[in-house]
Amino acid sequence: MSDRVALVDYGAGNLHSVHNALKAAGAAQIAVTADPASVLAADRIVLPGVGAFAACMAGLVAIPDMVDALNEAAVKRARPFLGICVGMQLMATEGEEHGVTPGLGWIDGKVSALSPADPAIKVPHMGWNDVRPTTPHPLIKPGEAYFLHGYAFTGSDVLATTDHGGETVAAIGRDTMLGVQFHPEKSQRYGIELLARFLEWRP
Repeated sequence: MSDRVALVDYGAGNLHSVHNALKAAGAAQIAVTADPASVLAADRIVLPGVGAFAACMAGLVAIPDMVDALNEAAVKRARPFLGICVGMQLMATEGEEHGVTPGLGWIDGKVSALSPADPAIKVPHMGWNDVRPTTPHPLIKPGEAYFLHGYAFTGSDVLATTDHGGETVAAIGRDTMLGVQFHPEKSQRYGIELLARFLEWRP
């Protein structure tokens, strides 16, 4: 029996694209869900995210028991978890977009505005860029991925970086949790291969 994947719907992700990418990567059972019980029943969890940190966290908190279900499934039960873009950022201690907002607190760090050393470099960071692994991890390989973000993570458990007027975090993770700043669903072969590895991951 194939693993059940919960794709969390909290009003802050491009769910259709992520769903299609997971299907292309080999996922047979994908539940697009706002139901905490479905998250608890899943074998793997994907948390997408598009928009501002504060709005995304508010969307997650607005679903009764969803944060508790994510903590139970991803932290206590150690189910493989993938956070994408703002979904990755929400793993941090806090975000500074539109005021300081507490995150899930799974990875020690904060999410702050991108400030490239070269003022000619545009923000948001948008388009294809290198993913450069800094710590060996079975899911993160060197390659090119598609980025779209104006805020970036700084803190612990960094797995990969990219360059946008200076070093910027591209992936974080520990234990059974992985977060990627880029969009696998928009990263063509590189993204599909990463999702395929996530679906097979037995940490």
